[in-house]
Amino acid sequence: MNKPLLFSLEEHPLTTLLGGKLGAEYGELSRRDFPDGESYVQIRSPVAGRHCLVLANLAQPNDKYLPLLFLLDTLRELGAASVGLVAPYLSYMRQDRRFVDGEAVTSRLFAKSLSRHMDWLVSVDPHLHRYHSLDEIYSVPSRVVQGASALARWLGGQHELLLVGPDAESEQWVASIAAASGHPYVIGEKQRLGDRQVIVSLADLSPYQGRSAVIIDDVISTGQTLLHCIAALQAQQFERIQCAAVHGIFADHSDQLLLAAGLQALVTSNTIPHASNGVDISELLLAPINECLQLMVERTL
Repeated sequence: MNKPLLFSLEEHPLTTLLGGKLGAEYGELSRRDFPDGESYVQIRSPVAGRHCLVLANLAQPNDKYLPLLFLLDTLRELGAASVGLVAPYLSYMRQDRRFVDGEAVTSRLFAKSLSRHMDWLVSVDPHLHRYHSLDEIYSVPSRVVQGASALARWLGGQHELLLVGPDAESEQWVASIAAASGHPYVIGEKQRLGDRQVIVSLADLSPYQGRSAVIIDDVISTGQTLLHCIAALQAQQFERIQCAAVHGIFADHSDQLLLAAGLQALVTSNTIPHASNGVDISELLLAPINECLQLMVERTL
Protein backbone atom coordinates (compact mmCIF):
# COMPACT_ATOMS: atom_id res chain seq x y z
CA MET A 1 0.00 0.00 0.00
CA ASN A 2 1.25 3.48 -0.88
CA LYS A 3 1.68 5.89 1.98
CA PRO A 4 -1.70 7.34 2.96
CA LEU A 5 -2.39 11.03 2.43
CA LEU A 6 -3.34 13.04 5.51
CA PHE A 7 -5.42 16.21 5.09
CA SER A 8 -6.60 18.75 7.64
CA LEU A 9 -8.72 21.84 7.04
CA GLU A 10 -7.17 23.70 9.96
CA GLU A 11 -4.19 23.47 12.26
CA HIS A 12 -4.42 20.65 14.77
CA PRO A 13 -1.81 19.34 17.24
CA LEU A 14 -2.44 15.78 16.05
CA THR A 15 -1.65 16.47 12.39
CA THR A 16 2.14 16.26 12.70
CA LEU A 17 2.02 13.58 15.41
CA LEU A 18 -0.23 11.26 13.41
CA GLY A 19 1.47 11.94 10.12
CA GLY A 20 4.85 10.99 11.49
CA LYS A 21 3.68 7.89 13.34
CA LEU A 22 1.55 6.64 10.45
CA GLY A 23 4.26 7.31 7.89
CA ALA A 24 1.71 9.38 5.98
CA GLU A 25 2.29 12.12 3.46
CA TYR A 26 0.70 15.48 4.13
CA GLY A 27 -1.91 16.45 1.59
CA GLU A 28 -1.86 20.03 0.38
CA LEU A 29 -5.04 22.04 0.08
CA SER A 30 -6.28 25.60 -0.03
CA ARG A 31 -9.22 26.73 2.09
CA ARG A 32 -10.83 30.15 2.41
CA ASP A 33 -14.20 31.89 2.52
CA PHE A 34 -15.66 34.16 -0.11
CA PRO A 35 -16.94 37.58 1.05
CA ASP A 36 -20.49 36.21 1.20
CA GLY A 37 -19.41 33.42 3.53
CA GLU A 38 -19.36 30.58 1.00
CA SER A 39 -16.47 28.13 1.30
CA TYR A 40 -13.68 27.58 -1.22
CA VAL A 41 -11.70 24.31 -1.10
CA GLN A 42 -8.93 23.29 -3.50
CA ILE A 43 -6.97 20.04 -3.24
CA ARG A 44 -3.43 20.54 -4.52
CA SER A 45 -2.02 17.04 -4.04
CA PRO A 46 -2.59 14.23 -6.58
CA VAL A 47 -4.98 11.82 -4.85
CA ALA A 48 -6.02 9.36 -7.58
CA GLY A 49 -5.61 5.81 -6.31
CA ARG A 50 -4.41 6.99 -2.88
CA HIS A 51 -5.97 6.13 0.48
CA CYS A 52 -6.77 9.45 2.14
CA LEU A 53 -7.64 10.37 5.69
CA VAL A 54 -8.99 13.68 6.90
CA LEU A 55 -8.30 14.92 10.43
CA ALA A 56 -11.12 17.20 11.58
CA ASN A 57 -11.78 19.17 14.74
CA LEU A 58 -15.58 18.98 15.00
CA ALA A 59 -15.97 21.08 18.12
CA GLN A 60 -18.27 24.02 17.28
CA PRO A 61 -19.24 22.09 14.13
CA ASN A 62 -21.77 24.20 12.28
CA ASP A 63 -19.27 26.44 10.48
CA LYS A 64 -16.95 23.50 9.77
CA TYR A 65 -19.39 20.96 8.42
CA LEU A 66 -19.85 22.18 4.84
CA PRO A 67 -16.11 22.69 4.18
CA LEU A 68 -15.53 19.18 5.53
CA LEU A 69 -18.13 17.68 3.19
CA PHE A 70 -16.66 19.59 0.26
CA LEU A 71 -13.22 18.17 1.07
CA LEU A 72 -14.43 14.59 1.55
CA ASP A 73 -16.50 14.59 -1.65
CA THR A 74 -13.82 16.26 -3.75
CA LEU A 75 -11.27 13.66 -2.67
CA ARG A 76 -13.67 11.00 -3.92
CA GLU A 77 -14.38 12.85 -7.17
CA LEU A 78 -10.63 13.11 -7.83
CA GLY A 79 -10.26 9.35 -7.58
CA ALA A 80 -9.06 8.65 -4.04
CA ALA A 81 -9.05 4.92 -3.33
CA SER A 82 -10.77 5.59 -0.01
CA VAL A 83 -11.54 8.55 2.24
CA GLY A 84 -11.59 8.12 6.01
CA LEU A 85 -12.39 10.61 8.75
CA VAL A 86 -10.43 10.94 11.99
CA ALA A 87 -12.63 13.07 14.25
CA PRO A 88 -11.00 12.93 17.71
CA TYR A 89 -14.01 14.83 19.04
CA LEU A 90 -17.27 13.75 17.40
CA SER A 91 -20.03 16.34 17.63
CA TYR A 92 -23.80 15.90 17.53
CA MET A 93 -23.94 12.97 19.94
CA ARG A 94 -25.96 14.78 22.64
CA GLN A 95 -29.47 14.56 21.16
CA ASP A 96 -29.85 10.79 21.01
CA ARG A 97 -33.61 10.63 21.49
CA ARG A 98 -36.71 12.79 21.09
CA PHE A 99 -37.17 14.18 24.60
CA VAL A 100 -39.97 16.54 23.56
CA ASP A 101 -42.43 16.07 20.68
CA GLY A 102 -41.10 17.54 17.46
CA GLU A 103 -37.42 17.61 18.43
CA ALA A 104 -34.85 16.64 15.80
CA VAL A 105 -32.81 13.59 16.85
CA THR A 106 -29.68 15.28 15.55
CA SER A 107 -27.26 12.48 16.43
CA ARG A 108 -28.97 10.16 13.94
CA LEU A 109 -29.44 12.86 11.30
CA PHE A 110 -25.82 14.00 11.53
CA ALA A 111 -24.53 10.41 11.38
CA LYS A 112 -26.73 9.57 8.40
CA SER A 113 -25.53 12.62 6.50
CA LEU A 114 -21.83 12.28 7.34
CA SER A 115 -21.76 8.56 6.53
CA ARG A 116 -22.60 9.32 2.89
CA HIS A 117 -19.35 11.23 2.43
CA MET A 118 -16.72 8.92 3.91
CA ASP A 119 -15.60 5.29 3.98
CA TRP A 120 -14.65 4.92 7.64
CA LEU A 121 -14.55 6.82 10.93
CA VAL A 122 -12.25 6.89 13.97
CA SER A 123 -13.11 8.91 17.08
CA VAL A 124 -12.18 9.26 20.74
CA ASP A 125 -14.74 8.75 23.50
CA PRO A 126 -17.89 9.85 21.66
CA HIS A 127 -20.84 10.45 23.95
CA LEU A 128 -22.39 6.98 23.73
CA HIS A 129 -25.10 7.52 26.30
CA ARG A 130 -28.08 5.65 24.86
CA TYR A 131 -26.18 4.04 21.99
CA HIS A 132 -24.06 0.95 22.53
CA SER A 133 -21.77 1.76 19.60
CA LEU A 134 -21.40 4.15 16.68
CA ASP A 135 -22.55 1.32 14.42
CA GLU A 136 -26.10 2.03 15.55
CA ILE A 137 -26.12 5.37 13.74
CA TYR A 138 -23.13 5.37 11.35
CA SER A 139 -23.31 3.16 8.27
CA VAL A 140 -19.52 2.99 7.66
CA PRO A 141 -16.90 1.02 9.59
CA SER A 142 -16.04 2.86 12.78
CA ARG A 143 -13.53 2.54 15.60
CA VAL A 144 -13.72 4.18 19.02
CA VAL A 145 -10.64 4.97 21.07
CA GLN A 146 -10.91 5.15 24.86
CA GLY A 147 -8.93 8.08 26.25
CA ALA A 148 -8.94 6.77 29.83
CA SER A 149 -5.55 5.09 29.53
CA ALA A 150 -3.93 8.34 28.40
CA LEU A 151 -5.39 10.21 31.39
CA ALA A 152 -4.29 7.37 33.67
CA ARG A 153 -0.70 7.76 32.43
CA TRP A 154 -0.85 11.48 33.22
CA LEU A 155 -1.96 10.62 36.76
CA GLY A 156 0.60 7.85 37.13
CA GLY A 157 3.35 9.94 38.68
CA GLN A 158 1.10 11.57 41.26
CA HIS A 159 0.33 10.25 44.74
CA GLU A 160 -2.34 10.64 47.42
CA LEU A 161 -5.11 11.47 44.97
CA LEU A 162 -8.88 11.15 45.12
CA LEU A 163 -10.50 10.88 41.71
CA VAL A 164 -13.90 12.55 41.50
CA GLY A 165 -16.57 11.94 38.88
CA PRO A 166 -19.05 14.82 38.87
CA ASP A 167 -22.03 12.68 37.84
CA ALA A 168 -23.16 9.16 37.00
CA GLU A 169 -22.33 9.58 33.31
CA SER A 170 -18.66 10.11 34.18
CA GLU A 171 -18.37 6.92 36.22
CA GLN A 172 -17.25 4.71 33.33
CA TRP A 173 -14.21 6.95 32.69
CA VAL A 174 -13.41 7.53 36.36
CA ALA A 175 -13.66 3.84 37.27
CA SER A 176 -11.38 2.73 34.44
CA ILE A 177 -8.82 5.43 35.22
CA ALA A 178 -8.92 4.57 38.93
CA ALA A 179 -8.34 0.90 38.12
CA ALA A 180 -5.36 1.76 35.92
CA SER A 181 -3.81 4.34 38.23
CA GLY A 182 -4.58 2.72 41.59
CA HIS A 183 -6.29 5.76 43.11
CA PRO A 184 -9.63 5.68 44.98
CA TYR A 185 -12.61 7.43 43.42
CA VAL A 186 -16.05 8.81 44.28
CA ILE A 187 -18.98 9.81 42.06
CA GLY A 188 -21.10 12.89 42.63
CA GLU A 189 -24.81 13.27 42.05
CA LYS A 190 -25.92 15.86 39.51
CA GLN A 191 -29.31 17.44 39.08
CA ARG A 192 -29.65 19.33 35.79
CA LEU A 193 -32.01 22.29 35.82
CA GLY A 194 -31.09 23.61 32.36
CA ASP A 195 -28.27 23.77 29.78
CA ARG A 196 -26.22 26.01 32.08
CA GLN A 197 -27.75 25.31 35.49
CA VAL A 198 -26.88 22.22 37.54
CA ILE A 199 -26.51 21.13 41.15
CA VAL A 200 -23.71 18.73 42.17
CA SER A 201 -23.63 17.02 45.56
CA LEU A 202 -20.94 14.76 47.04
CA ALA A 203 -21.08 12.23 49.85
CA ASP A 204 -19.05 12.72 53.04
CA LEU A 205 -15.39 12.75 51.92
CA SER A 206 -13.80 13.05 55.37
CA PRO A 207 -12.02 9.66 54.97
CA TYR A 208 -10.05 11.21 52.08
CA GLN A 209 -8.95 14.42 53.78
CA GLY A 210 -5.34 15.26 52.99
CA ARG A 211 -5.52 13.99 49.44
CA SER A 212 -5.57 16.09 46.29
CA ALA A 213 -8.85 15.87 44.40
CA VAL A 214 -8.79 15.33 40.64
CA ILE A 215 -12.11 15.80 38.86
CA ILE A 216 -12.35 13.48 35.85
CA ASP A 217 -14.78 13.90 32.96
CA ASP A 218 -15.07 13.01 29.30
CA VAL A 219 -15.94 16.47 28.01
CA ILE A 220 -15.94 20.01 29.40
CA SER A 221 -18.47 22.15 27.56
CA THR A 222 -19.86 25.08 29.57
CA GLY A 223 -17.98 23.97 32.69
CA GLN A 224 -21.02 24.48 34.92
CA THR A 225 -20.97 20.91 36.23
CA LEU A 226 -17.29 21.22 37.13
CA LEU A 227 -17.75 24.62 38.76
CA HIS A 228 -20.35 23.14 41.10
CA CYS A 229 -18.17 20.10 41.72
CA ILE A 230 -15.26 22.37 42.65
CA ALA A 231 -17.52 24.25 45.07
CA ALA A 232 -18.74 20.99 46.61
CA LEU A 233 -15.12 19.87 47.17
CA GLN A 234 -14.15 23.22 48.65
CA ALA A 235 -17.12 22.99 51.00
CA GLN A 236 -15.52 19.81 52.35
CA GLN A 237 -12.16 21.57 52.88
CA PHE A 238 -10.33 20.23 49.81
CA GLU A 239 -7.70 22.83 48.97
CA ARG A 240 -5.81 21.07 46.19
CA ILE A 241 -8.15 20.45 43.23
CA GLN A 242 -7.24 19.54 39.66
CA CYS A 243 -9.34 18.66 36.65
CA ALA A 244 -8.55 16.30 33.77
CA ALA A 245 -10.82 15.66 30.80
CA VAL A 246 -10.61 13.91 27.45
CA HIS A 247 -12.25 16.74 25.48
CA GLY A 248 -12.11 20.44 26.31
CA ILE A 249 -14.66 22.55 24.41
CA PHE A 250 -14.69 25.42 26.94
CA ALA A 251 -17.70 27.31 25.64
CA ASP A 252 -18.14 30.90 26.92
CA HIS A 253 -14.50 31.01 28.12
CA SER A 254 -15.31 28.48 30.82
CA ASP A 255 -11.63 27.50 31.10
CA GLN A 256 -10.94 30.90 32.66
CA LEU A 257 -13.89 30.50 35.03
CA LEU A 258 -12.64 27.10 36.16
CA LEU A 259 -9.14 28.33 36.87
CA ALA A 260 -10.52 31.38 38.68
CA ALA A 261 -12.62 29.05 40.84
CA GLY A 262 -9.46 27.62 42.35
CA LEU A 263 -8.19 24.78 40.17
CA GLN A 264 -4.50 24.08 40.55
CA ALA A 265 -4.34 22.41 37.14
CA LEU A 266 -6.65 22.03 34.14
CA VAL A 267 -5.57 19.33 31.71
CA THR A 268 -7.16 17.92 28.54
CA SER A 269 -6.06 15.58 25.79
CA ASN A 270 -5.17 16.98 22.38
CA THR A 271 -8.42 15.93 20.72
CA ILE A 272 -9.46 19.60 20.58
CA PRO A 273 -6.71 22.25 20.26
CA HIS A 274 -6.43 24.26 23.49
CA ALA A 275 -3.77 25.64 25.82
CA SER A 276 -4.74 22.95 28.37
CA ASN A 277 -3.65 20.08 26.08
CA GLY A 278 -1.30 18.09 28.28
CA VAL A 279 -2.21 14.54 27.32
CA ASP A 280 -1.29 13.14 23.91
CA ILE A 281 -3.64 10.50 22.48
CA SER A 282 -1.94 10.10 19.08
CA GLU A 283 -0.46 6.71 19.98
CA LEU A 284 -3.93 5.36 20.79
CA LEU A 285 -5.22 6.36 17.36
CA LEU A 286 -2.62 4.48 15.33
CA ALA A 287 -4.00 0.93 15.57
CA PRO A 288 -7.64 1.79 14.74
CA ILE A 289 -6.59 4.03 11.84
CA ASN A 290 -4.35 1.32 10.43
CA GLU A 291 -7.16 -1.23 10.82
CA CYS A 292 -9.50 0.96 8.79
CA LEU A 293 -6.86 1.59 6.13
CA GLN A 294 -6.26 -2.16 5.85
CA LEU A 295 -10.00 -2.73 5.43
CA MET A 296 -9.97 -0.31 2.51
CA VAL A 297 -6.94 -2.02 0.93
CA GLU A 298 -8.65 -5.40 1.17
CA ARG A 299 -11.83 -3.91 -0.31
CA THR A 300 -9.95 -2.76 -3.41
CA LEU A 301 -8.16 -6.08 -4.04
